[in-house]
Amino acid sequence: MTLLAAHPYVSPLPVDPMPDWVAALRGSAEPVWLFAYGSLMWNPEMAFAETRPALLHGFHRRFCLYSRDYRGTPERPGLVLGLDRGGSCRGLALRLPPDALGAAIDRIWAREMAGQVYDWRRVTVATPQASLPAYAFTVRRDNRDYAGRLPVERMAEIIAGAAGGRGSGRDYLASTVRHLDELGIRDRLLRRLHDAVERGVQAALRSSVNNSCGRSTPRSA
Repeated sequence: MTLLAAHPYVSPLPVDPMPDWVAALRGSAEPVWLFAYGSLMWNPEMAFAETRPALLHGFHRRFCLYSRDYRGTPERPGLVLGLDRGGSCRGLALRLPPDALGAAIDRIWAREMAGQVYDWRRVTVATPQASLPAYAFTVRRDNRDYAGRLPVERMAEIIAGAAGGRGSGRDYLASTVRHLDELGIRDRLLRRLHDAVERGVQAALRSSVNNSCGRSTPRSA
């Protein structure tokens, strides 16, 4: 995996307090695995000791969180991915480096756990070698930024029109779908959403061009 440079934008949201049981993992003698389902798969901004394809039952990948900083603004929130209850999700199991376990946990926590939108949850994932105990970042439905199960067209409308400190929602979605395809992970919902966003953007461009042409003043003879 080629590591990309860390994005210079830093969320203004405070990092969540780390529970004692998570802090205790810094000294774990057992392997510590994370389940990655979004940008952590292709842009982790850190090295891992091992990577395996993984399947998580009981949760699915969905644009179910409003973003008021990374992919939107307080005035015009965008949407970002979360792991929500129900279904299943294909992703990657990532083993944290044992020789720098404490630093890796601190870095992942600072990256993912801000704004109290996720729980760091113990899960079991299936891999080609064996089932593994792992940890996943699952959405908190009691957070004000939980968007729930929005219809595809509504998600597309929000994503197409929002941008924040880390770029536009449209680019985030396109990058997600492209990287999932490269990893051999076919997510039908995200593909439908991507197609809906692109249709809406193209329709808006055509409408803008037509309106511009209609307002043009004919030249005098």
